[in-house]
Amino acid sequence: MERNQTSLAYRSLSILLLCAVVFTPLGLNTNSWAYQDEAAPATGEAPAAGEAPPAGEAPAGEAPAGEEPAAAPAGNGAAPPAATESFLSWMIRASGFFGLILLLLSFLMVALIMANVLSIRRDNLMPPDLIGAFEEKINNKDYQGAYELAKSDDSFVARVLAAGLSKLNQGYAEAVEGMQEVGEDENMAMEHKLSYLALIGAIAPMIGLMGTVYGMILSFQTIANSATSPKPSELADGISTALFTTLEGLTVAIPAMIFYSLLRNRVARFSLEVGMISESLMNRFSSSSK
Repeated sequence: MERNQTSLAYRSLSILLLCAVVFTPLGLNTNSWAYQDEAAPATGEAPAAGEAPPAGEAPAGEAPAGEEPAAAPAGNGAAPPAATESFLSWMIRASGFFGLILLLLSFLMVALIMANVLSIRRDNLMPPDLIGAFEEKINNKDYQGAYELAKSDDSFVARVLAAGLSKLNQGYAEAVEGMQEVGEDENMAMEHKLSYLALIGAIAPMIGLMGTVYGMILSFQTIANSATSPKPSELADGISTALFTTLEGLTVAIPAMIFYSLLRNRVARFSLEVGMISESLMNRFSSSSK
């Protein structure tokens, strides 16, 4: 059951990654964020103060003799409306390559969280039916049946009990030592799966910081290459890259670290419970065999 749940989680990850590869280029091809253009100088400017209009021309604002004054064009001299861009497309465009990496990391983080939450459960690690059936066989002195029952199950507690029963003929101390070795090995395997969440939580802020440095470099490059003081709109691209990549890196890292801590505590608690249950069952087996 645990393997099927893990396989389902990784298939979900594959689907999410495929969607990212298909839809991300569509978002990256959006139009660039347009800023409001400066108003173009109005044509037909009036002559400067103190200057007479050219000969044969009427003063500005007056129509020639015998002609009616023409109507002024509507909105003459007004700035054209600025093109708008949605917040999502702005964020995708500003994040660039760093945003794509963090998006893929977020998909991987969700898949790892799903796989670990589904596998690290009490019913998977310590099935109540198995424990009850094992205890019943011990009470009935069906030791071979108890060993076969533990050997046929794939749960945490079953592997620990099978290891203890396989070494019971060498002595009770060797059986307990065998159970401890298997328990430590299983505990290390579960923590190894969780370590990928810790890795994502560590590298996601670093990728965001790299995007921050890159965005600030772009802004300072604009300042260095400008003969005059650059307008804020010319620095906005680099600054937005710096801020968005920092935000995205923290957005991926914080949930990864939270779930890593919660799941690691769950692994420690369940490992302790498995040790207590297996030791209790083996003590009863030892007392029954005397």
